[in-house]
Order: sequence, then C-alpha cells, then structure tokens
Amino acid sequence: MTSYVEYVEQIAKLQALAEAARKDEINEAIQKIKELMQLHGVTVEDISSGSRAKPAKAKGAVAAQFKNPETGETWTGRGRAPRWLDGKEKEQFRITN
Repeated sequence: MTSYVEYVEQIAKLQALAEAARKDEINEAIQKIKELMQLHGVTVEDISSGSRAKPAKAKGAVAAQFKNPETGETWTGRGRAPRWLDGKEKEQFRITN
C-alpha cells in the first residue's frame, strides 16, 4: 500500500514535470510567434501600437432640444422625459435656433 509520504513525493515530481512541460510549450509558442512575425513582417511596435485596431468612437455631448422657460431646465430629448413636461405638449418647449 502506498503511504502519504510517497504520494507527496509523487506529487512533487509531477509538479516539477508539469512546470518543465509548461516552460517547453511556452518556448515553442514564442518560437512560432517569432517565425510568423518574421514571415509577415510584423514588428513588436506594430503589435503594441494598436494601429490596426478600430479607433474608438468619440462621444460628444448632445445639445438640448427642449427648455423649461420658467426654470431654465433643459432636456436633450433622450431618455426619460423630465417631470416639468408631464401632461404637456413637448413641442411647445422645443428650442429653436
């Protein structure tokens, strides 16, 4: 029958083998990446610059479309309507330029 100590020794040996296999696989992956980079003329700068990624959309402020003449509060027309518009025709509060 196998003892606890023997299992611990086997675990330590397997962990060492697993770590060695991991290092070998990482080295192989790095070598493949280097070969592909050389084949396609890609540099580290190309990868890190992100120049091939789509630029993020610029989000700007939305202009107000409606204004409460009593308080000066404005609403863009997006999202939930403000309470000062409850029961009223919103077009009468539209801002004209």
